[in-house]
Amino acid sequence: MQIRTRLSRSTALAAIGALLLTSCGGGGGGGGGGGGGAPTPTPTPPPTGGLFTPPAAESLSAADVQRVIAQAVGEASARGRPSIIAVTDRVGNVLAVFRMNGAPDTARVSRNRIGGPAPAGSEIGLQGAEIPAAAAAIAKAITGAYLSSSGNAFSTRTASQIVQEHFPPAPTTVGLESGPLFGVQFSQLPCSDLNTRFGAMGGAAMIGPQRSPLGLAADAGGFPLYKNGVVVGGIGVMGDGDYGFDPNILDIDADAEEAIAFAGTQGFAAPDTIRADRIAVDGTTLRFSDATTADLGPLQSNFAAINGSAGTLIAVTGYSDGTLRAGTAYGSEASGVRASTAAEFANRDAFVLTDGSGNPRYPIRGGTDAGAVAQPLTAAEARAVLEEAFTVLSRARAQIRRPLDSRMQATISLVDTRGEILGIVRSPDGPIFGIDVSLQKARTAAFFSGSHAGPELLATPVLPGVTNVPAYVQRTRSFLNDAAALTGTTAFADRSIGNLARPYYPDGEVSRPPGPLSVEQAAQFSPFAVGLQTDLIAPNLVQHLTHVVSGGVSPDTPQQCTQVPDVTPGRKRIANGIQIFPGSVPIYRGNVLVGAIGVSGDGIDQDDMVSFLGAHNGGARAGTIGNAPTSIRADRIVVTLSGGATARLRYISCPFAPFLDTAQQNVCDGL
Repeated sequence: MQIRTRLSRSTALAAIGALLLTSCGGGGGGGGGGGGGAPTPTPTPPPTGGLFTPPAAESLSAADVQRVIAQAVGEASARGRPSIIAVTDRVGNVLAVFRMNGAPDTARVSRNRIGGPAPAGSEIGLQGAEIPAAAAAIAKAITGAYLSSSGNAFSTRTASQIVQEHFPPAPTTVGLESGPLFGVQFSQLPCSDLNTRFGAMGGAAMIGPQRSPLGLAADAGGFPLYKNGVVVGGIGVMGDGDYGFDPNILDIDADAEEAIAFAGTQGFAAPDTIRADRIAVDGTTLRFSDATTADLGPLQSNFAAINGSAGTLIAVTGYSDGTLRAGTAYGSEASGVRASTAAEFANRDAFVLTDGSGNPRYPIRGGTDAGAVAQPLTAAEARAVLEEAFTVLSRARAQIRRPLDSRMQATISLVDTRGEILGIVRSPDGPIFGIDVSLQKARTAAFFSGSHAGPELLATPVLPGVTNVPAYVQRTRSFLNDAAALTGTTAFADRSIGNLARPYYPDGEVSRPPGPLSVEQAAQFSPFAVGLQTDLIAPNLVQHLTHVVSGGVSPDTPQQCTQVPDVTPGRKRIANGIQIFPGSVPIYRGNVLVGAIGVSGDGIDQDDMVSFLGAHNGGARAGTIGNAPTSIRADRIVVTLSGGATARLRYISCPFAPFLDTAQQNVCDGL
């Protein structure tokens, strides 16, 4: 897919817009056979809850937002780097966007990729696109807020580290597997049917999670904001005109945007004990910031002294009306995410999404796919899967939270074969990004495991010079040597689809060709051009950013991602895009696909385990459904590589000894 466009300025963009208007309206554990049964909790988490402590009700006041901006502007002025500064609350509401005098109005998406910058005219994906600088600042702020919690503080520098083709990214790490959250940058999308839109809910205009104009950012200059140890929002800065990523973890960058944003966090900084540089993944310590307080000049905290002189608040179409406002307290009805009631979910620890008026947005229900499925999931089955998955989550040891031996925190989503949401529940302090991502994961497993995947991808319109989604079907069939691939003959977990979407297959082996859902040549990969995941939603991003730049004159992207055909009028199976890192499994009634479960918010093996055991235990409880038969799981596929070598696809991978209440090991084996 190639987008050779400068948003709002090129004739190519006009052509894309016209086309859009006409076309839119780990290991393989757990995949084998053998003996074993459902793991038994000891003790069973109480259905009334009590294992989690919800975060305290904290929020950014208007005065807090003013101070954050003033501090950032003061540092930017001292550095001679006029910038755009955005501040959001925890659920993504944009509280203010401040443009300094002389700040660039646009930024360019980095052309950097494996082997150096893409030559002009050879860019693919979003590489080289000119974007609104304010949109980039908002995306950075949302990233800092959404990736963080009371147990972990991640920045956009952390995001850069965990989404690249090798982990950790560095010239010396070529040959290692991809980042654990490879692909997460294409979540929280502006076309998502789950994420809310500024001003679209009337009196409940500030419910979240709100969308991001560019998904999640990997460009340094975005941090979470905290009050009394509770994440309350994020700050993002764009001032250098380059929307990029850090390909080398081994050096320390003197990044002005990062220092400016870091200055803004003073007084609202993440606790040292939970910052990313206190958290290790697969033996690698994560990165939080290359800027330190020693790098900062004297703090400017007087907003009145800079407002109107150093710059001014600005409106951003779709995100802010140009005023400054206070944030909402996460966990309140007004935030759109709150504790469930007894009628909504059995375990009182669970949180749900709400409409701001007391009503759950996604109450548990049965499948909507009668006619396409002989026996759709019932409401009782959906409840059993969600409750059992939440029980597994409640027992699991976290990977990316501090202190050590904290409980896992995440979001669980359940869908039917049409991708319709049958329920979403979450632990109280799971990172916000996991809401949209868990749904992407569930929909990805259901979509690619169904008979409709190939036909719907083949029927997706080709946008000449922009995207060619149908080509991925033949690439996949040739790669797997299976003319029937993507027609429902194989059960794909998200880990399986991720294998096929990596720039090398097997993952990290640079002597191998790219997976068939990745870019056509491994050397073309960048975080802004990953293959099918990008191609499915890039036209939506272009349309949305054109809407932002035009001040609302051009129409916004529909609240349905991708150009795949509708499964029912106005509804698509993958309406918030796909995801390509682990944490989902399809659900079957015998040999018949009936839905899928997705989990996101902690380590990818933990996410795999909760989805896999949730489907198994919920199915055992209901007595009617469960995981895919072992005979059709993706880990039965062996791919023949050049030279006669072979490599098996993966299905799921569970942690070795994951529970806090038992020393049980290999908990997914034999199921």
